[in-house]
Amino acid sequence: MPPTLGPLAIYPPVFLAPLAGITDLPFRRLVASFGAGLVVSEMVASEEVVRAQPEARARAELGFGEQATAVQLAGRDPYWMAEAGKFVEGQGAKLIDINMGCPSKRVTTGLCGSALLRDLDLALTLIEAVVQAVKVPVTLKTRLGWDDTLHNAPELARRAEAAGIQMITIHGRTRCQFYKGHANWAAIRAVKEAVKIPVIANGDIIDTATAREALRQSGADGVMIGRGAQGAPWKLAQIAHDIYGTPTPKIPEGGRLGRMVLGHYDDMLTFYGRDLGLRMARKHLGWYLDEAGLPHAREAILTSTDPAQVIQLIEQAFAELELAA
Repeated sequence: MPPTLGPLAIYPPVFLAPLAGITDLPFRRLVASFGAGLVVSEMVASEEVVRAQPEARARAELGFGEQATAVQLAGRDPYWMAEAGKFVEGQGAKLIDINMGCPSKRVTTGLCGSALLRDLDLALTLIEAVVQAVKVPVTLKTRLGWDDTLHNAPELARRAEAAGIQMITIHGRTRCQFYKGHANWAAIRAVKEAVKIPVIANGDIIDTATAREALRQSGADGVMIGRGAQGAPWKLAQIAHDIYGTPTPKIPEGGRLGRMVLGHYDDMLTFYGRDLGLRMARKHLGWYLDEAGLPHAREAILTSTDPAQVIQLIEQAFAELELAA
């Protein structure tokens, strides 16, 4: 059975993780177009989005009317979290996710993200504020705990469920691990056993094999994938097909892949504007070129400051790929 959050049945349970500077609206739309069950926005600072600071509001260009999109909020003040929740709900968000997992020092120093694992009472005031402020389902993303001496995700999950959280995603590392070592999928099982709501496993899941193993070890109801989708926006749909029998995605190759890359590039230029779009797209273009086996084209494409020239170089690179096929 797919995870059911209020009126939303989210299927397949293969979700796109929020990644700062990566999972913007153009990329989320592209991933969703292949068949992901849910895509989650970049983390949005609650007070900033309410006060309409440009960067936060740009992240809040969230595809509010799109069924498979969650808006992720972060903060430390119940008032601003509630106000941000009401704002994004009013704009049409169908699902709100609360970030209590970001390990960044800049975030945790401000008592946000995974710092809240050290103060579950404060964490619960934020959860309660958002749940009580909105009618749409509210979910939570967090980690196993602060460090190896404090694995308190099961306790947080139980309290969050009692407060109205409808799904929880666990990254299988502590905050102090950041992204080092390997995600401990087996440790997620304690969270799964602590609650009745759906639990999603996250961390180091990059393909069908790792997704299957994460599900086996954790007992989770689904998986969330981040870097595995870089350069391969069809990856979530492929994993969903392999595990859940959803339709086979049409993975683009040769000229079709080139046209997809150009479409993504054009969307980014439109979304961000010429200069910022050019810079923001470089990481994606690099991943696409690596995925396609075109590393020789990287330098010219990624150093060009002329969008028209970038388009021409992309066309040339993928034309070579099609001829070689």
